[in-house]
Amino acid sequence: MIMITKNDLIEKLGFGPSQSSDIIRKAKYLMVNKGYGYYENRRLGRVPIEAVEEILGIELLDNKGVFTNAENI
Repeated sequence: MIMITKNDLIEKLGFGPSQSSDIIRKAKYLMVNKGYGYYENRRLGRVPIEAVEEILGIELLDNKGVFTNAENI
């Protein structure tokens, strides 16, 4: 399972700091709703990339497992 952080969203995908924090927050909420209580931890800032993809509605990795370019999003 590939994990993603706020900094990954900022540096690799071009999202802003506030938007990145909001995406991680929503991904944690989604994971808790799926039954993964581990993500209730306030200090946890790493979530599965699949949760972020579900929120954004796009794939973030290409077929080689490399982050897509921000221009492609």
